[in-house]
Amino acid sequence: MTHMAPVILEQPPLLAVRPPETVSMRTRDGLRLDADLYRPDGVGPWPVLLLRLACGRRTAMTSHYAHPRWYAARGYVVVVQDVRGRGTSEGRFRPFEAEREDGADAVAWAASLPGSNGTVGMYGSGYAGMAQLLALAERPAALRAVVPALAGWDVYTDWATEGGAFRLADAMGWALHCAAESARRLEDGAAYRALLEATRSLPLDDEIPSRPRVLREYARHCHYDDWLTTPGPGGSWDDLSPRHALSGGGGEVSVLQIGGWYDPRLTGTVAAHEALSAGSGTVRLLVGPWDRRGVAVHPQTDGPRGDGRAPSDLPSFDALQLGWFERFLKGEMNGADRGGPIRLFDVLERRWRDLPALPPATLPLHLSSDGLATRRGGVLREGAPDEAFLDVLVHDPRDPVPTVGGHAVPDAGPRDRAAIDARPDVAVYDTPPLAAPLTLSGQASLEIWVEADAPSFDVSAVLSAVLPDGRVLPLSQGHARVEPGGEQRPMPVALRALCATLPAGSALRLSLAGSCFPAYPVNPGTGAEPGETRLVDAQPITLLIHGGGARPSRLLLPARG
Repeated sequence: MTHMAPVILEQPPLLAVRPPETVSMRTRDGLRLDADLYRPDGVGPWPVLLLRLACGRRTAMTSHYAHPRWYAARGYVVVVQDVRGRGTSEGRFRPFEAEREDGADAVAWAASLPGSNGTVGMYGSGYAGMAQLLALAERPAALRAVVPALAGWDVYTDWATEGGAFRLADAMGWALHCAAESARRLEDGAAYRALLEATRSLPLDDEIPSRPRVLREYARHCHYDDWLTTPGPGGSWDDLSPRHALSGGGGEVSVLQIGGWYDPRLTGTVAAHEALSAGSGTVRLLVGPWDRRGVAVHPQTDGPRGDGRAPSDLPSFDALQLGWFERFLKGEMNGADRGGPIRLFDVLERRWRDLPALPPATLPLHLSSDGLATRRGGVLREGAPDEAFLDVLVHDPRDPVPTVGGHAVPDAGPRDRAAIDARPDVAVYDTPPLAAPLTLSGQASLEIWVEADAPSFDVSAVLSAVLPDGRVLPLSQGHARVEPGGEQRPMPVALRALCATLPAGSALRLSLAGSCFPAYPVNPGTGAEPGETRLVDAQPITLLIHGGGARPSRLLLPARG
């Protein structure tokens, strides 16, 4: 591990900022896109920062970042633009469909604005992060640096699904917000009120939980039905995704990616780093204890229970990207590009670790049990047990295992899942208490021999730290849906990357369940599509978890000792 010494530079005095102006551009197909322009009150010229939003430019995305005036006062022209079909921009909003061409047009236009020195950087989180990557695929000449945060890489696997299961709560929540904004633009008051109410309390107890009445009635206002029913991966999903558009790397543009351990799109963020590193620009990945909203949360490990507050020394998104833009748009030698290509925040030791690459999973831990892992727990051990075992887990759709902690929406974060693991429909496997600290940093995966008494079933896997005070804190998670005829033996379950140092006296735990609701729809066991499954249709499913002998189920971990 290397440590980056803080770079302390004398800060120039802040500039006065002119009142914002509303400016407009035309896309290559003739639509008007509106933006707010913030300029320093001075001679200039200055680099341009471009933020393209699907949530309405009047918010200026201040939920994640400082107000644009903050950047303008530090010597930047800042452009906050409504993407096509949002805010006051013309056109119809169809997620990601036009961001490649519109983004490149916006970069060229922004570079020509009064006060610009002709160079552009882009920033933004979530959708705005994906918009940066799609614009980058067009190789606009003026674009020199981007800082996509919490963005993902592939729309199908990072936004719509995970492990073959629909991302129910995440996708539904965002679709309702999109639909409400579309209804507002059309002055459809009844639709707007109904959709806005649904955003505040997701209608998950509807007759068809994955396709509630409010989204059926107002389907014309958003993309939800398309996402729910379009098969993937590949096909039309590729046309929306940076993964497909940037298969050859990001060229000479300098890229700082910001990922979050509790963001549902982290796996795509990691994949994007590997692909973008093929280009000639400086590419860096930084992953901290942020959730999808950019909120930093971390369990305290030095108190009896912890209060969930963020570490006091955690840099803000603004500090991170300002240093990046100062380095690559203004040429200041501020050390922003110093250190390893990958920087990970250790969520238990509360320190940063610099790595040249993300380590693979090389340490196998085998599942072992006396057949009562749902009652008194099984064991994770280094050697495979000689004798075979069988654990039986029954999933009851009337009382599915709830979503608690990790990256899964709607309850993401370092939540204590001890009560969930005590349920009789969750199988748990623990290591013995550790005699010495153990650092896990990199990718993880699970190979499990499992079968079911239904044509289709789900497996939810959570890797947690069992701390000496009794808390069970999720470190990594994976979910897999098996469709009829899709069984694999053993079945691979992709777990997310992690970085955590387990203290001596703690243990590592794998928890297995047949559901994680409402992050993913309850599997009815029939093979029916989620949008066609009524609440009454779901049946109990019995899962058989095998291990040892000829069917060794095992974890693969990135252990560093």
